[in-house]
Amino acid sequence: MRAIRPLLFVLAVTAGTASAQEYTTKVVARDLERPTGISVSLAGRVYFTELPTPGVGGGNGGRNTVNVLNPNTGRVRNLTTGEPEPTNLATNFFGDVYWTCKSAGVILSLDGGRGDPRLVAGDLDKPSGMAAYPLGLATYFTEVPTPGVGGANGGRNAVYAFLEGIDREFLLDEGDPQPTDVAVDLLGNVYWTCTSAGVIVKLSGGTTSVIARGLDKPYGIATDYRGNLYFTEVPTPGVSGANGGTNKVSMLKLSTGEITVINAGDPDPIDVTVAPFGSTVYWTCRSAGVIVEATPKRGGGER
Repeated sequence: MRAIRPLLFVLAVTAGTASAQEYTTKVVARDLERPTGISVSLAGRVYFTELPTPGVGGGNGGRNTVNVLNPNTGRVRNLTTGEPEPTNLATNFFGDVYWTCKSAGVILSLDGGRGDPRLVAGDLDKPSGMAAYPLGLATYFTEVPTPGVGGANGGRNAVYAFLEGIDREFLLDEGDPQPTDVAVDLLGNVYWTCTSAGVIVKLSGGTTSVIARGLDKPYGIATDYRGNLYFTEVPTPGVSGANGGTNKVSMLKLSTGEITVINAGDPDPIDVTVAPFGSTVYWTCRSAGVIVEATPKRGGGER
């Protein structure tokens, strides 16, 4: 039984401007099969999913995986194989790893990043985005059964919190046309991308506000604990900048509304993560089969 606590929906706008900060990028893993979700732990391990056969379980020939990468060595270790659609990932300070399995309608976890997957929540409706409160106990997820359809037109998309201690979920927001991915900061503020509306939404103290608008198909989102959000825009999936693609990875400074473009031109930067107390950014490039790392150049502007 779902326990639902609807919250007030109020819109506000924060404008963004360009920043001078520049980044250096490098590929830290390659030859992957449609890498999708990504999350970096406090210890610097990079967890990611591969979705070469979305919706197909291992018993039917599916090859989808959840893996961990050491970005310093490039070594990839498989954690689990055979789930039908392990989509987005999240980690907390204790090394627990969570992911949504969209077609199965569940959230699974590896406690401490080890052992066999544990069922956290089930009977969900196309769960997509995944976030974990850093100090444990709470996870956040989105459901997107009707992508691109707002609540006024019959859409059933929503954003939820799940409290593991009492094994209950709480409705945080409903009616957005496409709340694709979600992030949470140390203060418990929740953020999500609404892909079809081209906005980023913040939930704080029971009130929602739009903090960035006019974006071009925002998808992945992550937050560090220094007041920055990171997000991807994928209007031309699979098309590189050299061929006219306009996909981007960007940073939004919450205190000022400034937006820094970290990288432009990757063919498919689908999800993004950032070291919690650092500035190293990683993203999956789905069609290229790689994971990219970005670090700020020294002297490239204030953060």
